[in-house]
Amino acid sequence: MSTKPSWFNRFVDKMGTSRFFKFLAGHVLVPFWAWWRPVPKRRGGPSQAIQSGDNLQQMMNLVMPLKDKTALGRAMAAQTIAANLDAIFAGLDNVGNVHFARFVIIDNNLCMISAYDGDFTNYIRDFIAQIGGVFDGVVALIEDGDDVLPTEENIEAFIDWVRDHDLYQFPNIVTDMMQYSDPDATGDLVNEDLRLLPRAIVLQLHANRNVLLGGYRGYPAVSVGEIRRDTGMGW
Repeated sequence: MSTKPSWFNRFVDKMGTSRFFKFLAGHVLVPFWAWWRPVPKRRGGPSQAIQSGDNLQQMMNLVMPLKDKTALGRAMAAQTIAANLDAIFAGLDNVGNVHFARFVIIDNNLCMISAYDGDFTNYIRDFIAQIGGVFDGVVALIEDGDDVLPTEENIEAFIDWVRDHDLYQFPNIVTDMMQYSDPDATGDLVNEDLRLLPRAIVLQLHANRNVLLGGYRGYPAVSVGEIRRDTGMGW
């Protein structure tokens, strides 16, 4: 028996590489799917941790669009970070659960990328307690940043603001990726048929244009707190 694919299967396989199909899918089919079966935009930050080890080396990918999108605006952001870098790093030392943090400018966005242990909300709360006054100068450069200034007096609003600017993180487990919150139901998670995986991902990426696709943690059994305790560094 011949295993050669039929002409129809060969035709279908080639459709995905044709310019016409890509245009049709991107401008007609996907918008229709999004209208017919809307997927809500997911909040940023890590998903709910089930195992205690899941709270180690959590990732934050804060993408903050600059008010001034010119070279001068980017230079002002770079100057603000440089002027306050020592104070920011000292504050992160005092927070005590941060593995690393860095600031980058990508396409007129000021980004703060960090890995930390523990709960997201507590991380942001401790961050503001340590360097809220210093970080206000950074937030002032960001679109809608004025809504949460000063951060020390608007802690809960700032936590929500950070979540809104943090990337939605795709689960590392494929079956978890299939879960979505149905806007017409009670908000419970619903598992889709795995055969619908491509469409589900397309709809998620239609609603969430910037996402984290996966992350690696090098030593998930050891936290910053344990390292500080065992080395006698303290807090």
